[in-house]
Amino acid sequence: MPRKLPFRVIHVSGQDESYRAAELNYHSPLTKGWQSSRYCLYPQDIVIQLENRSRLRKIQILSHQYLIATKIEFFVGDVPDEQLQDLENARYTRLGYVSLSDNEKTGYKARELKSVHVDAIGLYLKLNIHKNHINKYNIYNQVGIIAINVIGDDIRRPTDLTDPDVYLDPDKRKAIEADPSLEGLYNKPDFISPLDDLAFDMYQDPEIAGIIRKLEKKKQEAVLQERFEYAKKLKAAISELQKVGEKLGKYEVEKRQAVENEDYDKAKLRKVQMDEYRLQVYKELNLPDLLETSGSRHPQVIDLEPIRQATPPRLQEISYRTPPQTPPPRTPYDERPLPAMKKPPPVPEEEDPAPSETNTGITGEPEPMGEKELREASYAIDAFGEPLVSKAYSKTWSYREDALLAVYKHVQESSVSAKEECRNLLKATIFLIKRAIDDKVYSVFKAGLHLLRMILTEYIPKHKLTKQDTIYAVEKTMPNLLHKGGDTAQRNREDAKNFVLEEASLMEVKPTNIVPHECTKPIKLSLAPRQAQTQCEIVEALYLKLGIKSNTGLTVENLMQFCVTALGHNSDKVREVAERIIKDLYKEVRDPVKDYLPPDNEKTRKITLYRQLFEYFDKVDGKPTKTDVKRKRADDERKKQQEIDMLQQQLQQLKDMAAGKQPIDESVLENKKGAPRRPSIASKKMVGTSLHPSLV
Repeated sequence: MPRKLPFRVIHVSGQDESYRAAELNYHSPLTKGWQSSRYCLYPQDIVIQLENRSRLRKIQILSHQYLIATKIEFFVGDVPDEQLQDLENARYTRLGYVSLSDNEKTGYKARELKSVHVDAIGLYLKLNIHKNHINKYNIYNQVGIIAINVIGDDIRRPTDLTDPDVYLDPDKRKAIEADPSLEGLYNKPDFISPLDDLAFDMYQDPEIAGIIRKLEKKKQEAVLQERFEYAKKLKAAISELQKVGEKLGKYEVEKRQAVENEDYDKAKLRKVQMDEYRLQVYKELNLPDLLETSGSRHPQVIDLEPIRQATPPRLQEISYRTPPQTPPPRTPYDERPLPAMKKPPPVPEEEDPAPSETNTGITGEPEPMGEKELREASYAIDAFGEPLVSKAYSKTWSYREDALLAVYKHVQESSVSAKEECRNLLKATIFLIKRAIDDKVYSVFKAGLHLLRMILTEYIPKHKLTKQDTIYAVEKTMPNLLHKGGDTAQRNREDAKNFVLEEASLMEVKPTNIVPHECTKPIKLSLAPRQAQTQCEIVEALYLKLGIKSNTGLTVENLMQFCVTALGHNSDKVREVAERIIKDLYKEVRDPVKDYLPPDNEKTRKITLYRQLFEYFDKVDGKPTKTDVKRKRADDERKKQQEIDMLQQQLQQLKDMAAGKQPIDESVLENKKGAPRRPSIASKKMVGTSLHPSLV
């Protein structure tokens, strides 16, 4: 029977750093999926390798909701028998393509699931992804795939008595021996289980999904043994668990979103709800009995160890029937694995560790480092030893924090006198600080800043290292600090920003001018708005704090080059900060600022941004702005028109009096005599007018 085939991505033509192709290797409600790099060239290629040479029956693609490709082509690859199984030796056959909807009708909120039925044999599957549909959300012209699923049969010789091919008649067996690709076509049903469908894994809680698969296998065994009552119970339990799994999957997504937004109260509430709801369902369904002993002729112990990713431990005492009004105190979010359903020994409550002298010891054993990590951290391992560095690489945040505190103590108490050894220790420490700054856990991030401050204010002066060593420490960590300025959490952004400003004023750092030099490097227009805004605010604060008159590292040239680039960013908040810097700089130096801006002419002033800047410059220079000139001209025209209207009205009255249509009004005559004589249209018309003899 066709089943879900395991695979791994072995080649991708491009990827976004935050959405790597490795996300496609597993399916869960929290899968982020793959996204191409920004402004990439098309088509993009993804190649996946199956675990074994297989006959493909069904391919499923779950597309992103707005990073949508117009077309996806499928190629199956295989390696000739006489050649080594390697990607370079693969020969591809085109299967066809599918077109994707632009998703405009759904408001770019729904994801499209494409299922393609095929019949092909191979070891590799290549996806050729064509250019994206254009919409207002896809501003970088990217494409994205949330998940890929491949269903089929493994191709191998029948060596197991449970394999139906063992019972083939000799003619069919000879046909398979002549053409191995025919294997899997005889005595194999075409039915595909709904549990292997991509939609099942993408919306089900992983732990519940694993239990449902075990129950489904039990149900099939019960049907073969004609134990229909037991099969009926299993069917009802599977149906109930599918609903539970979807609800828990939704809770898991909400919990992850709350953690990213640092709304830990909501995250804790969702975790309590999930744990309580899960255990209550297990108890109501009597799940251990269904899986282990109840109704089974051959009882076996089945481990209910969850297959979910590492999460905090569950509460040990949770009421099964009524939820608590106020959630009890929880252990910190330390990413430890969830315990099994069998009752574990009680876990003592822990307190949130705080950086202190009593908490600098390294205790416990973290997970071992991989080969790649060992190569990457070889410099730090030589300086601090593998046990300490493995703590810094641990998935448990408390280990990572303890490692930084231990490094702090080690470096602070270091008595190394040789300059070269001091520099080696500095480089190893900076390597760990960079990882700490990028850490998502706030306390680890703060410990990294604490360690970097000590390096710049104590370690470098104590060992009398050169300016080049100070520049090295700042240069290596500045990109990480600026990147942290784009974090979703406001306190992370503020702490990174404040530390950069503090760093610029340190006694060892200020003479090097390295902080203004690094911060005023022009930003990329594709930079995330939050990060770009924070960097602009840092530059503004540095300018207001240091100025440009003395040797501060800030000049009209580097400030204006930075600001002119920032004016082209698509975020209005970034442009506003750049405008403020330019205006403050113009008040100080005047004309040199205009050398970096477009020429002041009518064409340039049609652009609102530059019109506002040039009008501000005119105002600072004491010149009337063009807007003021236009307003004054309009006022003069209006006054002139009012005088013309008044004189024409008086002329009409005089005409009426001369014609005897109305009695003589002495006030009109007095006004006429006293009115100033102006060369206007009305006065010219009065020249040819004669008065009635009675008025003379």
